[in-house]
Amino acid sequence: MAIEDTQWDVAIVGGGAAGLATAIFAARAAPRLRVVILDGATKLGAKILVSGGGRCNVTNVRVTPADYWGGSRNIIKKILAALSVEDTIAFFRELNVPLHEEPTGKLFPDSNSARTVLDALLREATSRNVRIITDHRVTTIHALNGPRFGFEVVTAAETISAGCVVLATGGLSFPKTGSDGGGYELARQLGHTLCSTTPGLDPLLLDGNFHTALSGLTQEVELTIRVDGESPQHLRGSLLWTHFGVSGPAAMNTSRVWNRARLDKRPVIVTANLFPDDDFATLEKRLLDLGAEHPKSQVATVLAMLLPARQADAVLAALSLRPTTQMSQFPRDDRRRLINALLAWPMPIRGTRGYAYAEVTAGGVPLTEINPATMESRVCPGLYLVGEILDVDGRIGGFNFQWAWSGGYVAGKALAARHAQRGI
Repeated sequence: MAIEDTQWDVAIVGGGAAGLATAIFAARAAPRLRVVILDGATKLGAKILVSGGGRCNVTNVRVTPADYWGGSRNIIKKILAALSVEDTIAFFRELNVPLHEEPTGKLFPDSNSARTVLDALLREATSRNVRIITDHRVTTIHALNGPRFGFEVVTAAETISAGCVVLATGGLSFPKTGSDGGGYELARQLGHTLCSTTPGLDPLLLDGNFHTALSGLTQEVELTIRVDGESPQHLRGSLLWTHFGVSGPAAMNTSRVWNRARLDKRPVIVTANLFPDDDFATLEKRLLDLGAEHPKSQVATVLAMLLPARQADAVLAALSLRPTTQMSQFPRDDRRRLINALLAWPMPIRGTRGYAYAEVTAGGVPLTEINPATMESRVCPGLYLVGEILDVDGRIGGFNFQWAWSGGYVAGKALAARHAQRGI
């Protein structure tokens, strides 16, 4: 598709969640602003469509800076405050996409279809006269000096000029959706530095064979991550045992911390509390009470009252404890060894499934290099950066989408204000 007009007020590079949000909010605030979105894909929104199992976890009922890693939480707080969760819910209601809350606070469209979200965003953008150009991958951006203020934006097919440019190119996660990390090189061309990138929110690969017998089993756990030189982090959530290791929210949140530790070449140890509501004393009491009620029952039988039977068998085998021992004959030292193991089960992580399965990229352009009140670059005037290209990544549960909506709102309003003040 050719670009009929080569001169624009704002060129947004990348038409994902953050790019669409920026375009919509800018066009709403300044209807005469001439905005174009350039994207290398043939169709926009592939990452939106696969998110949340195809249902799109739009945001979370409670979002705080503590839900994010990467840059300064004070900066994150300022950006999130500009478009709150309540504002986001209202925004999607205006687009005829009502949301509903599910366990853990996730908010999904009532349609339970990511297509509903994407179509509403595209419909709103086009109704606001935002021009969307697909199959135009931006390869180079030149900042112009002197009387020709603005930028030249170069694609494989042609070159356009724009008063301002927004980088909303995403990161490296889910490359099958078109994320290739090209935005990082564009940011470098324009003077930015980068925090090294790693996958985030991707499943964990485990050594050994303990996990193979548990494939398909889901349970609530608390994972403790001990990185050399840091205070332990405790991440609670659902864990899915798989043929390759573990997945689910607890594992995927942990992957970010594990990957960053390995990038920095720091030792990292991860353990799983299989009874996150218990400590040693309460779990021991539960076992003793069950033993008193069923003194002649085998240890495996009683443990299966607290854990799935196949997991109880796997735990006892891994600890070399006899499953046929009667509870009345179960040695005190063995019982305590079992309890300690259940509260801190070793997770022998050997790697993660990488960018192909990661939901987000950790690292990117440092937040210190943008103005949080506008999302404008501090090193290249007229350049704005939003979404995953920045060194911010949230835990699983709608937090990364909220970052996209909030950042897009801040940038969109700032671009509209710039237009009003300078007539770009």
